[in-house]
Amino acid sequence: MAAGLFFGFLLLGVFLSQLNASRPAINQELSTIFNELWRLDVNRMTPGIDYTISVQGRASFVSQGSHVVQDHASQPLFSNVNESKLRNITTFSRFMTLLDNYERSTGMTERVTADELTEMSLFLDAILETQVMKRAHQYLVRKGQSSSDLRLFKNQLNLIWFHLYHRQRNTGLDSCGFEHVFVGETKSGTEIIGFHNWVQFYLQEKSRHLDYKGYKARVHDLPDQDDHVLNLQFSWHGVVKPTSSAFIGTSPEFDMAVFTIVFLMSTERSTTVVVNIDQCQMELVVVRHGRSLGTAYPKLLSSNSRHVSQHAR
Repeated sequence: MAAGLFFGFLLLGVFLSQLNASRPAINQELSTIFNELWRLDVNRMTPGIDYTISVQGRASFVSQGSHVVQDHASQPLFSNVNESKLRNITTFSRFMTLLDNYERSTGMTERVTADELTEMSLFLDAILETQVMKRAHQYLVRKGQSSSDLRLFKNQLNLIWFHLYHRQRNTGLDSCGFEHVFVGETKSGTEIIGFHNWVQFYLQEKSRHLDYKGYKARVHDLPDQDDHVLNLQFSWHGVVKPTSSAFIGTSPEFDMAVFTIVFLMSTERSTTVVVNIDQCQMELVVVRHGRSLGTAYPKLLSSNSRHVSQHAR
């Protein structure tokens, strides 16, 4: 009996150690640079002042491709956003001009006009003038991942984020990193892919194309209105995304800087790093599509420094 119990505890110990080993350790170096970028992000919106969110109820399980979902949020996620401030910040205003440049459905060839090329260039110029992207550039140069030549760095960002490629086989060039991450796409009319940006979420919710269904979180880690990362569920043009995630309130230059660094600091097709940024612990997931970005998103693990208090126990 005693030998059996000992063997059982031994197996449990091995299982738990393997479980912990399967979780990536905190990347301290990236946490440090990302917190620098966080402090430099003067264009970040302030919760309760520049915008107000209402997280409401916990979303239920929904299978991929389902059109039926129980709504656990009777009100929109965003109850208020200072749109005039958004439009008066150059990076936000130029970011918003790009949001209507893409075909929503994969398989539809993207046709880029001269005006749209100008909009992309002006947006990149704007973010390159921010302290956030200047610090990210400096870091990447020091790591040997980017040229110190600003023109070449702009071309590198353009290749990563705006280069068109085939997301769906046997079609024309139908997607790019920027469209997938910041605008969102639908696949076969039954699945939302990408869509990891709070400004696009707010604008689509405001125009009633999007319906927030509730938050996704562990039982003991409930989100609140001050969180800068949310895991959530929503429908868009009648199609449900069972689980999604996005930074909330951050500037486009912050999002692009963070994901660009993760993209360039790894050669793996899919990279997941765990970092602490401000009061949040999160996974950052980046998937390559050749030399361009396939997808990138944050996944909240804990907020309000709960991971700090748990570690201290």
